[in-house]
Amino acid sequence: MEDRLANPCNIRLNLPSFDFRVEVAGNGKSYIFDPLRKKEILLTPEEWVRQHLVQYLVVYLKYPKSLIALERGLIYNTLRKRFDILVLNRSGEAFFLLECKAPEVNLTQKTVEQVSVYNQQIKAPYLGISNGKKHICMELDDRSGIYRQIAHFPPFPKNN
Repeated sequence: MEDRLANPCNIRLNLPSFDFRVEVAGNGKSYIFDPLRKKEILLTPEEWVRQHLVQYLVVYLKYPKSLIALERGLIYNTLRKRFDILVLNRSGEAFFLLECKAPEVNLTQKTVEQVSVYNQQIKAPYLGISNGKKHICMELDDRSGIYRQIAHFPPFPKNN
């Protein structure tokens, strides 16, 4: 386990592989260059998942990089929280809120509840959770107001 934390690059994910810029600092810790935030980020297993998901959304699903926000803060019932990935639509409204977990973390009802709590403020019509090996996406049913699981990541809307 310690070895995996030291080098998350060895963790196989259920996502395409990408050519990331990873460097080991003098302190022995690995850092990955994040092209969206334009800086080096400590490479943890969760960050490994986040970087793969962002690249998948941009490269394969053609989500515009400029509409993706990473690790931004929000306040929920006076508590400071941070979401992992938020995609906006072309009108600047929340479209897809995605929570990342490390690959060894099981996706449970508690994980779904975490992203749902964040979404009470954000109000995205699509939610997702992923540990890089398993991905669960949900879509808001406008009629019932209930999220239902879908079998794929939501396609980025063409018009709006």
